[in-house]
Amino acid sequence: MNTTGIIAEYNPFHNGHQFHLEAARTDTGADFLVVVMSGCYTQRGLPAVMDKFLRARGALEGGADLVLELPLPYATGSAEYFAAGAIALLDRLGVTNSVFFGSECGDIHALRQAADILAREPEKYRAALQNRLSMGVSFPAAQAAALARTCPAGLCGTAAPDSETLLSSPNNRLGIEYIKALTRRNSSIRPVTVSRKGAGYDDSHLCTKENDQGVPLSSALAIRRSLFDQNSCLQVLDHIPPHQHPVYQQEWNRSFPVSPDDFSLLLHYKLLSSTRDSIVSCWDVSSSLADKIYSALPGFSTYMEFCGRLKSRDITHTRISRSLLHILLDIRAAHIEEYISRDYISYARILGLRRSASPLLHAIKENASVPLISKLADASRILPPEALEMLARDITASHIYEAVCARKFRRPMRNEYARELVIL
Repeated sequence: MNTTGIIAEYNPFHNGHQFHLEAARTDTGADFLVVVMSGCYTQRGLPAVMDKFLRARGALEGGADLVLELPLPYATGSAEYFAAGAIALLDRLGVTNSVFFGSECGDIHALRQAADILAREPEKYRAALQNRLSMGVSFPAAQAAALARTCPAGLCGTAAPDSETLLSSPNNRLGIEYIKALTRRNSSIRPVTVSRKGAGYDDSHLCTKENDQGVPLSSALAIRRSLFDQNSCLQVLDHIPPHQHPVYQQEWNRSFPVSPDDFSLLLHYKLLSSTRDSIVSCWDVSSSLADKIYSALPGFSTYMEFCGRLKSRDITHTRISRSLLHILLDIRAAHIEEYISRDYISYARILGLRRSASPLLHAIKENASVPLISKLADASRILPPEALEMLARDITASHIYEAVCARKFRRPMRNEYARELVIL
């Protein structure tokens, strides 16, 4: 059995994701595709534009065989933790042969070289990193500059100073982190990359260019923005696969789109009712950021406006958003240390599957080093207390997301325990 893993957010699922799934099956010869997907919140530190079950359905209809939820701390972590958690989950399934991902450079050799340096952290790299950080630049920028100083000439076909661009491209960066995580785990999973096509990751406008099949490949960011624009929301249908059209026609303004600002009141209350010490104990929140938060709090208006107010040269907008989300959801640094000490992952929760994937499920049950959860009601019976605690945090965060959706779209709140798997 040949099983390929894919790590994704599908926020939302679009044409580019469809082609990526098709390429994964073709390029790796996979019998089964396992997707590890973020739940209700994403790596940028923001709520997903639509709930995880709708997004899981899109993945399955697009060709995935099994969709597993990436636990909350890793789904909302920096690239390093996002990758480490997702790779740990794929590795602990015991059946994954390869992990397939897109990258801007499409060069697995270059990505391996960079990952090796970041995994080993040689003295030259550490010195260059600290030098840049002492100059007040953000960590991502400092890391990219340090890599450029350390990488040999010819990385990704460029001279060493130009290799800084390798880490400045988001898909390259994630790919490097996937390979680094595989290296540190001494995993047998093989990394495979394909060149990313279409609009760039941060392109905020719907793409007018088409691929060879005549299909536009817009970024998820552009699609999300269009969903909030009454004048352009219908244009989104050209940028998502046809199997997703009924979902958009039936659920738009009924269950999505969800925006960060929908969480503004909750965040404001959380900040007002928290002490400085409790905020500093949250993951990614430094003492200096906590001071900025308290200084700016009287002028709080919305989630995104507050992120912009806190942004500075040494801290990115994404880092701030992620930190605020960790405060809102009470994700603490001590929790992360504990999870990592237990090898990151304590269970694999199924969001959806194809009926034809029964051989895959059987193989996972035979080989996995973590329990497979299909019904939340069974969790208390099959999980140890520490794993239950991790799952409980995920469930609470999902209920917060669902409560916001229920209020926004004026419908009853759905209990996480009552949600059914997506089965095709």
